[in-house]
Amino acid sequence: MSQSGIQHARVRRALSLVLLTASSWVMPQCIAAPAPATTATNTIVPQLSPNALKVADYAVAKYDAAMVQSLTQLVSFNTQAVEGQTPDTNPAFVGFKSSLKQLSQELGLDYADHGYVVLIGLDANSAVNNEPKKLGIVTHGDVQPANPALWAQSPYLLDTQSEPGKLIGRGTEDDKGAIVTAMYAMKAIKDKHIKRDRRIELLVYLAEESDWEPLKTFLASYTPADMNITIDAEYPVVTAEKGWSKITFTVPNITISNIEAKAEASTQAPTLTAFSGGYFASQVPQQAEAEIEAVSPALLTKLQTRAAAQQGMKYRFENHCVDKQCNLHIFADGKAAHSSTPEDGVNAVTHLAALLSPELQDEPWPQTSASLTVAAMDELVGLGIYAEQFGDLAYKDDFMGPLTLAPTVVVQTQKGTEVTINLRRPVGKTPELLAKQVREALVLWQDKYQVQLVDIESYWGEPMVMKDAPQQQTLLDVFAHFTGIVDPKPVAIGGSTNSKLFPNALSFGPAMPGVEYTGHTEKEFITHKQFMLNLKMYTAAFIELSAVK
Repeated sequence: MSQSGIQHARVRRALSLVLLTASSWVMPQCIAAPAPATTATNTIVPQLSPNALKVADYAVAKYDAAMVQSLTQLVSFNTQAVEGQTPDTNPAFVGFKSSLKQLSQELGLDYADHGYVVLIGLDANSAVNNEPKKLGIVTHGDVQPANPALWAQSPYLLDTQSEPGKLIGRGTEDDKGAIVTAMYAMKAIKDKHIKRDRRIELLVYLAEESDWEPLKTFLASYTPADMNITIDAEYPVVTAEKGWSKITFTVPNITISNIEAKAEASTQAPTLTAFSGGYFASQVPQQAEAEIEAVSPALLTKLQTRAAAQQGMKYRFENHCVDKQCNLHIFADGKAAHSSTPEDGVNAVTHLAALLSPELQDEPWPQTSASLTVAAMDELVGLGIYAEQFGDLAYKDDFMGPLTLAPTVVVQTQKGTEVTINLRRPVGKTPELLAKQVREALVLWQDKYQVQLVDIESYWGEPMVMKDAPQQQTLLDVFAHFTGIVDPKPVAIGGSTNSKLFPNALSFGPAMPGVEYTGHTEKEFITHKQFMLNLKMYTAAFIELSAVK
């Protein structure tokens, strides 16, 4: 879920009134629905229709193995965006769409290829309603990049063995697992000849992680359903999404004069010459690195001591000495996370910047692009995730939660060091005010260091709040029945999905509340139990919302 990616997205868990913590959540058994749960006041979890329950059980019993096989096939295609190519010219997308078409035919579903959009449907089989109505299911088939070096095997080979119970691979949670689940839910409904007066139509968009414009173009001539479910976020039901936002700037390369260079060489002053990290804009970076010239033994010891004190980080120090001068290469390893939930990760960029902060030495680092970037990260961001140090930028909404901020990409170029900071903003401030506060904070920082940043830009995506969607209570009832959680409430997430572009669109799964989301991480997975639980809930929800009453 994302936009940026967006950049499937995710939730501040504390926002929900009923969400469970990861340690307390116990996955229900996948074969039979739990008995209706009650509270101390005898509140009964809502019952669903007999058809919804019977077909949900049937779907799991019948299609468990087939679903895993289909997911294996879809994961095998590296459907990340490639500049200059489209879904009709990129071989991975061409193969992916061919597999979707073949699976649709095998399941008896109709299939239509519109380039960036694929429509897979199960037509209504009742003439009770003369108006053609649809239940829209919105998802995406493109994925974020993956660093193969950080996976046990190729990210594009479904791994069911290394960690029993998990289905590991790029796209398993975001969003190919959801595509497979929706298709087999439709197949189970078709098998049982459930009378429906709504067509169920799965819309698979193929550039959700990179570019929403082709989808907007498609929607200009396409009539979407009047009731939509996005299966690209989390349960119970998402009614609010923060806006995907970013700040970018370039720290210019600093040219040291010959006189300064000779003076530094004579004293062998430690100099920070390189600093970089991050893989793509909507991932909390797991790795970062830096290089220091003329490192003394005392400085190396101080760095190692400080590194050992950082929780959640691992460091590797490579010291190369020639003619009594030692140059140090530092490799930092944290924990990747979806950038909409920076609390789930350990940001290698910010932690390495903290390790190298100017207070490390008695004298500040000589001014280089690398040392200035470290100063910017350490002083404007720090180890916080709520923009506490970025001028007056920080704020929060009572329901949607706080603005979050995570430096996600720091890369050195010929122009200088390019920095991308990903933010997720709630309602409460205008884009104009946010842009103004960013400029003010950067002006103060530039004045302090007497440096001019280049290409300063900010983008502020629009938060979404969906009110009065007709399917909201039904989805909450389905979730309550299959989980035993009494009286679940809608939640807000940090991610940003395609829900924003569709009428009456609510997100419903595929991730459980209180459980760490793995989409965009370097070991994305969905558990087999969750895969089957999702099949039950989607099958039941589709029936409850499309069947003849």
